[in-house]
Amino acid sequence: MIQGYAERAFTPVDVIKDCLDRTRTCDQSLNAFLHVSEADALRSAEASRRRWAVAKPLGALDGVPVSVKDNLHVAGMPTTWGSELMRGFVATEDEDPVARIRAAGAVLFAKTSLPEFAMQGHTANALKGTTFNPHALSLTPGGSSGGAAAAVAAFCGPLALATDGGGSIRRPASHCGLVGFKPSAGLVKRHGGLPEIFWGHEVVGGIGRNVADVASFTETLAGQQLAAASKKVRILYAPSFSGAPVDAGIADAVERAAQRFEAIGHFVETRASFDLAEEINDLWPQLSAIGLAWLFEDGARWPELGLRHGTQPEQLMCGEAARAALQEGRSARATALFNLVNAIEGLKRRLDALFASYDAILTPATAALPWPADRPYPETIAGQAVGPRGHAVFTAIANAAGLPALALPCGWVSKLPTGFQLLGPKGADAAVLALGREFEQNFPLGAPVGEAGIHEGRTS
Repeated sequence: MIQGYAERAFTPVDVIKDCLDRTRTCDQSLNAFLHVSEADALRSAEASRRRWAVAKPLGALDGVPVSVKDNLHVAGMPTTWGSELMRGFVATEDEDPVARIRAAGAVLFAKTSLPEFAMQGHTANALKGTTFNPHALSLTPGGSSGGAAAAVAAFCGPLALATDGGGSIRRPASHCGLVGFKPSAGLVKRHGGLPEIFWGHEVVGGIGRNVADVASFTETLAGQQLAAASKKVRILYAPSFSGAPVDAGIADAVERAAQRFEAIGHFVETRASFDLAEEINDLWPQLSAIGLAWLFEDGARWPELGLRHGTQPEQLMCGEAARAALQEGRSARATALFNLVNAIEGLKRRLDALFASYDAILTPATAALPWPADRPYPETIAGQAVGPRGHAVFTAIANAAGLPALALPCGWVSKLPTGFQLLGPKGADAAVLALGREFEQNFPLGAPVGEAGIHEGRTS
C-alpha cells in the first residue's frame, strides 16, 4: 500500500473509499463495527494524500486505514466497551497508542465490536448483537477482539488496533486466518484509557494479514525499531497444555508447522507434557472478575460512566456474563488476588529457567475451531467436555508472564483457517516477529479449496 502511494498508483483517498464501501457492504452480514466515522476518515485521508503528493509522509502508516477496538479511546468517536453503561460517551482525547498511530498518519475510520468489558472469548453485546466470522457466517470470530479480526479478514481495512488480556488478539486472529501480535508487557505504553480491570496485563497490539505489516505497526506503537538478525533457534514444541484436548485438525496443522520449522533449519524439541500454565489457567478468569468488582465499587471516579459522586454503575444494565463475573469478583476471598500474584511470579521463574534452554515455545493458538456464533464457548473439544476457557488454554500464559506472543496462520481445517502461537522471552519481540516472518515467507497460507466467501476481497 505504501509503495502504491509513493509510486502514485493510487492515493489514500482511493483506499479509504474502498474500505468504507467494503465496510458498508460487509457489515450487514458481519456485525463487526460499533461506529464508522466516514467524514473524519476522508478528511484524514485527504491530508495524507497531500503529504504523499509532496513526498513528505509522516511514516510507514501514513494513509493506512486502521480500525480501533472499542475499548480504546479515539477522540471524536464513541467508546462503549461493549456495554450499555457507556452508551452516549464520546472520547475527547486519544488513548496513547491511538495518538501514536494518528501522529504517524494512520486513517482511523471505525470502532470494532467486542464482548462487554472485553471479558469473553466470543463477540456479542447488547449494543450491536453478535459478530460473525467472514469464513463461515454462522460461526464466531472469537473474542474479545472479534470485531477487529472480522474486519481485517473481510478486507474492510488492512490493520486493526486491538487489546489482548488473555489471548484476545491471538485467538481471533487464528480463527480468521490472520496474524495477531501481543507485545511484551511495557513495550506499548498505555495512558488515558479505560480502567485497568486486567491489572496491567491487557496489552495493546495489532492484527493484520502478514507479519511485515504487523511488525511495522508494532514499531509505530512502541516508538522503536524491532529488528532482529536471522539465526537458527531452539524451539520447544508443546502440542497440549496439561493434556487439555485440542481439535484434531488443529493438532495436525500445528504438528506440520513444527516440522516445517525443522525443515528450514531450526531445532525443534517436542514436549508432550507441558504443565507450567495449569495454575494460571485455573486462576486467570478471577483477575478481570475482581477488576470488574473494583470498577463497580467506585464507578463515579471514571468520567466515561457519567456517574454522580457516591453512586455505582447500574449492574442491571449489564449483560448476563458481566453480571456473573461481577458476582464472582465480589464474592472472591481476600486471598484470591494474592494467590494469582503468587502464581504469576512462580510462572515467571519457571519460564526464565525454560528460556535458558530454548529461544521460543510453539503451541496451537487455540484449542478449538470457530464454534456457533450464538454460543459463548465450545462445550466439547475433540469429544471431551470443556469449560468456558477450554478453547483458550494456550494464551493466558503470555499475559501473565509479560511475554511477546505471535499468532500465525498455518493451515485449513474443513475450509476454516487455524494457526499456531510463538512465545518468546520477555523483550524478545523482534526475534519472535522475525521467526514468524521467516515461516510465513517459506510457507505462505494458500486459499482453501471451495467457494469464495465474504473474506475474499481486497483493498487497494
